[in-house]
Amino acid sequence: MHDAIERADREGFTREPPKTLKGQIGFLIKQLGSAKAVAQEIGVTADSVGRYRRGARKHARADVASKIDDAVRARWQPQVRKRRQRQAATTGGITVETRARFGYTAPVGTTDDGRFRRLTVHLPPEYARRLFDARDAGASDQQMRKIIAEGFKEIYSQDGGARAMGLSDVEINDIDYLDLEY
Repeated sequence: MHDAIERADREGFTREPPKTLKGQIGFLIKQLGSAKAVAQEIGVTADSVGRYRRGARKHARADVASKIDDAVRARWQPQVRKRRQRQAATTGGITVETRARFGYTAPVGTTDDGRFRRLTVHLPPEYARRLFDARDAGASDQQMRKIIAEGFKEIYSQDGGARAMGLSDVEINDIDYLDLEY
């Protein structure tokens, strides 16, 4: 879930983050204030950070390059991310596309066997707000999945109160993929 939100955030970048090692390190030094702080963040020495910044070392090890990229993307365009999240939580809502096993608790005589379904459902702003709040509070993927399941129950299964009012629980399990868009 956290990954899906991060992917959705990255899709909203209005400019691409720096691609070169030198550019990425320069950006991180501006953000964190010193080469020492960057070194602690990515797990190398301050001397290595200095060599990256000067261009004396053009490429970092794969694991270090991955940490650098993650650190840059996490700090890139925070205002753009906040604006898009605020819009989703107040007016726009959030679109969830997934392929997963859905099961539900229903009245006697109806089928409640979980089965794989591919669904794309637009959830109202209330669910976007709940997801962002849960993520910011450190919620687990399971807790965030429950919020999406509640949205699917209300919007998809019950059609906003027009049908299937006897459903009491909807569960999402065995997620093949889950994408968010806002």
